[in-house]
Amino acid sequence: MLLLTSVELVVFLEVSIVNVALPALGVALAFTETGLAWVVNAYQLTFGGFQLVAGRAADLLGRRRMFQAGIVLFTVGSLLCGLAPDAGTLLAGRAAQGVGAAIVVPAELALLAAIFTEPAAYRRAFGVWSAMAAAGAGSGVALGGILTQTLGWPWIFLINIPIGLGALIASPRLLPADPPRQATLPRLDPVGALTGTGCLLALVFVASELPVRGWDALTLAATAVTVAFAGVFAVNQRRHPQPILPRGLLAEREVRAGTVANALVGAVHVPAFVLLSLMLQEVMGYSAIAAGFAVLPIAVVNMVTARTVLPWAVGRFGTRPVLAAGMVLLAAGLTGYALLLHSGAGFLTVVLPFSIAFAMGLPAVFVGSTASAVRAAPADRQGAASGLLNTAQRVGAALGLTGVLLAAAAWTGSSGDVAGGLRAGFAIAAGLAVLGAVCALVMFTRPDADPVTTPPQPQGAHRR
Repeated sequence: MLLLTSVELVVFLEVSIVNVALPALGVALAFTETGLAWVVNAYQLTFGGFQLVAGRAADLLGRRRMFQAGIVLFTVGSLLCGLAPDAGTLLAGRAAQGVGAAIVVPAELALLAAIFTEPAAYRRAFGVWSAMAAAGAGSGVALGGILTQTLGWPWIFLINIPIGLGALIASPRLLPADPPRQATLPRLDPVGALTGTGCLLALVFVASELPVRGWDALTLAATAVTVAFAGVFAVNQRRHPQPILPRGLLAEREVRAGTVANALVGAVHVPAFVLLSLMLQEVMGYSAIAAGFAVLPIAVVNMVTARTVLPWAVGRFGTRPVLAAGMVLLAAGLTGYALLLHSGAGFLTVVLPFSIAFAMGLPAVFVGSTASAVRAAPADRQGAASGLLNTAQRVGAALGLTGVLLAAAAWTGSSGDVAGGLRAGFAIAAGLAVLGAVCALVMFTRPDADPVTTPPQPQGAHRR
């Protein structure tokens, strides 16, 4: 468990750890303003774009093999970033990191489902997994600031190398072996892989660039590519004997519900971190590092909740009420931010209490949206299910962030009130969290049929 969840921590750290180091990177490698944004976007784009194909590859080529391949690529990308002599090399390394992370995450989730088959152990494993994911996202800014100021910006990337090497050394001993290689390797659907990945890359690109560029020739062209690839992918799915999304996968009720829930989880929690960072720095006057430390309680409370309350709650009530309660807690924290954050708001009286509510909801929504969906999928399709769920979360995050930032910018542009625009963004995110609670109660199965609280079904038995 420690091996898999430590890798999860590192993968999600990379989403935010670079933020504080961007000014130093810009000076050292002569980045333009637009190029500097792509230090973040190159990772987000490839991380979101390749998970669907990587999940299916884990089913066909072996979970441990794909986990190890992803670790190698992520570690090599980190080394390339840390030693980068120019901007182009660093962006190539960030893209390699993103592809490596996209390969690792679906394989990692499928391995957790394969290793921890007993319901109580499965709940504990996913509790730790959710804690690491949210802790990585929440602590990246603080850790990035410490490393940049003490050791220099290359170490925000080089710190990954010993972790990657350790994971490669330990994985053959700790992870279950894959089935023996077949004489003829299973074939991934090349058209599906190309069009599915191309569609997701173009979609995430549009979502990343729209708040900055608006609707120009490039974003319109990328939108057209998204639609065209999506159409070809959908037709190919019906015709190919081994499609990227296996037939019947979305017929599983938990997988359908988990896909929608993950999209909403991404659309809520990623914009929330961005908005909170902007509010703390641009409105309340915090430095970048001080803002990072102000967010750290979210990571701490999240980890404590995930290790103590969450496994008991899932075992006692099931994933549906836990996911709904987590969404309600997110909505409560975001509503507090929307109503009460302003330039003179106190940290102990306003920021911290609502951050604690938000932090307690995070592990509940991560586990609730994912654990039952992965377990409900047939064993030979759990990689594809993991890839689908994580893809939904990344796409939801990209679209949610775009929508929230555009709404905040529109409010600020019409009123001149930056704080008001950010509060409007928090209100939108809170509304999406309420929608997530409704999704949990309506779409997921009743507690007595919850796959996380009942023993796994025999191969070939399906839930609808």
